[in-house]
Amino acid sequence: MAGRNMKDYDKTYAEFKIDVPEYFNWARDTFDKWAEDPKKQAMLWVDDFDNEKSFTFQDFSLRSKRLSNVLKNNGINQGEPLLLILPRVPEWWEVFIACLRTGIVAAPGTAMLTPKDIKYRIDSSEATCIITNADNAPKVDQIRAECPTVKCCILVGDNREGWLNYEEELAKASDEFEAAKTKSEENSILYFTSGTVGMPKMTVHTHVSYPMGHTITGKFWLDLTPDDLHFNISDTGWAKAAWSSFFGPWNCGAAIFIHNPGSPKFDTDRVLRLMEKYPISTLCGPPTAYRVFVLQDLKKYDLSSLRHCVAAGEPLNPEIIDVWEKATGIKIRDGYGQTESVLLVGTFPPLEVKAGSMGKPSPGFNIAVIDDDANEVPVNQEGDIAVRMKPDRPVGIFKEYWKEPERTAATMRGDWYITGDRAVRDEDGYIWFVGRSDDVILSSGYRIGPFEVESALIEHPAVAESAVVSSPDEFRGEIVKAFVILTPGHTGSDELVKEIQEFVKNNTAPYKYPREIEFVEELPKTISGKIRRVELRDNEWKKKGKGK
Repeated sequence: MAGRNMKDYDKTYAEFKIDVPEYFNWARDTFDKWAEDPKKQAMLWVDDFDNEKSFTFQDFSLRSKRLSNVLKNNGINQGEPLLLILPRVPEWWEVFIACLRTGIVAAPGTAMLTPKDIKYRIDSSEATCIITNADNAPKVDQIRAECPTVKCCILVGDNREGWLNYEEELAKASDEFEAAKTKSEENSILYFTSGTVGMPKMTVHTHVSYPMGHTITGKFWLDLTPDDLHFNISDTGWAKAAWSSFFGPWNCGAAIFIHNPGSPKFDTDRVLRLMEKYPISTLCGPPTAYRVFVLQDLKKYDLSSLRHCVAAGEPLNPEIIDVWEKATGIKIRDGYGQTESVLLVGTFPPLEVKAGSMGKPSPGFNIAVIDDDANEVPVNQEGDIAVRMKPDRPVGIFKEYWKEPERTAATMRGDWYITGDRAVRDEDGYIWFVGRSDDVILSSGYRIGPFEVESALIEHPAVAESAVVSSPDEFRGEIVKAFVILTPGHTGSDELVKEIQEFVKNNTAPYKYPREIEFVEELPKTISGKIRRVELRDNEWKKKGKGK
């Protein structure tokens, strides 16, 4: 299938280039251009209480200018971080645009943060302003006296002593504001990575790395045009929202569909009903969402408005791709990137979908699989996923881990940025994810990627979700252990363990089967929803007196 924006992958890859100007302000130079058409829709917003609102680019442009004046009048200066903690409400987008407009550094965080988490983020970033809602303001007040850098706190949707009211302040402000003169290499966005080990890292992006770099994400992978209504299933607290709910679609002039759920629990039926009710043409979701979608009877839903579906966050199991395609006629196209980058690898529309593969390198990037000496490894040999940074630094890679020069330097190996993920490249140039560098299981001389085992497990009808880690073994060094959440109607038993083990042996290389299976009710996850295999693994090794 040829895309609307990419007809020929090889031609686009060979010719694509982003020209970086000395100064760039995304709010003025990209967003406001779409706002010149007063009727151009930017967002269709709904919640679980039948509230529905439509916003134009002009609406967001004017309100973000008002907020820019509010921030300036309260002494928040260009280059200073602003901690943004809001759920999927339109104000989150207004604040993000205002930060870009003023040159204030946006530091988004999820609404699930604890007071301790918030204090860590304020202290680490030296944030001078916090914008949040009534649910999170009490958390801020618990630690506010210990955070001397904070100049002002702004509350959305309520009144509270010691806080400025968002709407009242906007009502008093002018909608005339001249965008800050921001250099392309200046700090623009600060993301705390969800991480699998240690405290979150402060990942800093410039005024071009995400704002301009996500042209690749939105135009080529999401395949968006000004006529699309794009739905990204993502919380506002992590980088996926900047990818696919902000820069990706709005660089292309597409409208975004936002669903603000009434509960943190994912309501599968509700989300599918929304896709049936509204003219959503493109869908981006994490693999966990697709995994629960396919547990439903998809024939009950009319999803005919969809034309293009992608997944990112962790690799997608081939079984899920097959079930979704049978129900919708659409192949889910995988993609790979990080908080530290835009889309690095993707199954772009002109490319054949190889189920289980992430696809091929994004235009604008030289991606390779390399060894410890920074040499590219042969076809089908495992190595580190790496991005060539010299002689020309690609647009779309983060600037640094803020205030951690040694950690930043440690990401480089020769001329390559090391992503920390392992993969193999096949004879057609497709890249296949193996696992995080620290997740690979070494058993009897074999290197086993947890994802391969999880992909086999999920094809068994009793398995809803799983996490695979290493467990210490006297004879093999490590064995494969699986933590499994069962689908409704199944109960854990020794017989089921044996059945699943035999199933995996028959569906992947026999040495990869889980020698131990533990049935659990839930899996530990990062705030952004990724499974914390490291937690399961560490507990497993400590339990057996090994420590790792």
